[in-house]
Amino acid sequence: MSGHKMLFSGLKLWTSGRSTWISRLHDGIHGFGKASFSSNSPKVCIVGSGPAGFYTAQNLIKSRQDVEVDIYERLPVPFGLVRFGVAPDHPEVKNVINTFTQTAKNSRCNFYGNVNVGKDVSIEELKQAYHAVVLSYGAEGNRSMGVPGEDLAGVYSAKDFVGWYNGLPSCRELNPDLSCETAVIVGQGNVALDIARVLLSDIDMLKKTDITQLALEGLAESKVRRVLMVGRRGPVQIACTIKELREMVNLPNTKPEMVAADFEGVTEALKDLPRPRKRLTELMLKTALDIPGEKEQEKRNKATRIWGLRFFRSPVEILADPDNKKTAGIRLAVNKLEGSGERARAVLTGEVEDMTCGLVISSIGYKSLLIDPSVPFDSHKAIVPNSMGRIQQAAGLYCSGWLKTGPTGVIATTMNNSFDTARSLVEDMDSGTLDVTAAKPGSQSISALLEKRGVKPVTFSDWEKIDSVEMKRGEATGKPREKLLTVEEMLKVARK
Repeated sequence: MSGHKMLFSGLKLWTSGRSTWISRLHDGIHGFGKASFSSNSPKVCIVGSGPAGFYTAQNLIKSRQDVEVDIYERLPVPFGLVRFGVAPDHPEVKNVINTFTQTAKNSRCNFYGNVNVGKDVSIEELKQAYHAVVLSYGAEGNRSMGVPGEDLAGVYSAKDFVGWYNGLPSCRELNPDLSCETAVIVGQGNVALDIARVLLSDIDMLKKTDITQLALEGLAESKVRRVLMVGRRGPVQIACTIKELREMVNLPNTKPEMVAADFEGVTEALKDLPRPRKRLTELMLKTALDIPGEKEQEKRNKATRIWGLRFFRSPVEILADPDNKKTAGIRLAVNKLEGSGERARAVLTGEVEDMTCGLVISSIGYKSLLIDPSVPFDSHKAIVPNSMGRIQQAAGLYCSGWLKTGPTGVIATTMNNSFDTARSLVEDMDSGTLDVTAAKPGSQSISALLEKRGVKPVTFSDWEKIDSVEMKRGEATGKPREKLLTVEEMLKVARK
C-alpha cells in the first residue's frame, strides 16, 4: 500500500490497548508526517545522515524488500561531510547527493533532522523502538597535536577551518585571521591540500562555487601568499591522492616550493611502489626536481603565490609573538625514517627547526566521539569496537563509516564499508541472529518521546524547502547555492 496516496476518515487505530480516532491517514501517517509502515516489518534506525548513513540505508533497502529505515540527524540538513567537508571547488564529488536523495525518497525510508541522538533521545530508547540501530555519525572531533602553544590565536583545526568555508553552523563565527603571509598546514592528506587550494585560489574562481559568502569576504581580504604542508614521514608515505596533488600543481597563479634533499633516494624506491603510489610519487618528483618546460616556467615567473610540501617534520611547539598573544611561527622536529614503504616510522633525530608563519592549521585527522555512554567505545583508537560492523558485546547495535574504521579513505571507501555493515545486518536478520519477528513501534514511539521533549524533527520535504531557498539565493549571485548558516535560519525556512 505504501506509496499510494489514500485518504481514510474515521479510521479506528488501536494502540496500547486504547482506541484513537484518526481523521486522516496517509499510508499510516504518524507524528513526523511521512508513512509509518506495517507493524511486523524489520525496522532499522540509522544515526547520522552522511555518506555512511545513506549508503547503509541504500544497501539495506535494496537487500530486503520488507525492511524500513529511519535516518536521524542532529542538524536540520542531511548529507554530512558531502555538504560540510567536500571542497567547494569539487562540485562533481557532491553528485552523490542525487543518489542519497533517491534513497531518502524511497517509500521505506524516512529522514528526521534536528534530532540530537544521545541528548534528545538515547540509544537505549532507539534500541527499544527498532530491531537494529546503526551508528553512522562519523568523526566530529579534532585530533589534537598535543604541543605547547596549540591554543594561541592563529591556530585552527582543519575540521573547523573547512567547516567555516563550507557553512557548518558551529563554525560560522570562526573568523580566521588571514593577515599573515605564510600559513603552515600540519598534515599532507587530501583535506590539507583542499585547504591550501582554497587559501591560494583566485577569488573570482571561488565566487562560482558554493563557498559561503562569509568565507569569500574573509578570503578576499586574505594576505596569505605562501602555504606549506608539513608531514612527519617522506614523499613515499604522503597521504593525499594524485588528483589533489595535480590540482595543486595546476593551480593558476601559483608555483611550487620544495626541498630537493627531501627526495633523496626516492627515484630508486619507485620501482617497488604499487601503481597509484608510483604515479603520485613521480608527479611529486617531476614538480620538485625537473627543470620546468617553457610554459611551466612562464607560469612560475608570473606566480604571486607559493605552495610547498615539507617532509620529515613533526610539530613540537607553536611559537608566540613577543606579546605571547598570537602565532608567530612553528617549531618542527626533524625526523628520519626507520623501515620503508607504508610501514616506515618517523623517528626523531634530535634536531629542530623553526618556521615563521602567522597561521597554523592542524590537519592530522578527525576523530569520532562517544555520544552515549551505553555504547562500547575505544577511546584510544576513537572507534566503536566492531566486527564487520557488528558492535562487540552489543546485540542489535551496528556501525558504519568513520566511527567503524577511523577517518580514512574517500567517499568510495565509505560506500564499501557501509555496504559491508548492511550485509552483516541482513545476514543477521536472515539467520535469526537478529530477531525481527517481534513487532517494534519504530518512529511512532520515538515521535511521541520527542514531542513530549519539545523536539520537532525536520522531514526530508522540509529539507527540500531549505535546499530550494539556498539554490535561489545562490542563483542571485551566480553561485550553485548560498547556504543558510544557522540552525535557526534553517528551521525557520523548514517550517514555513
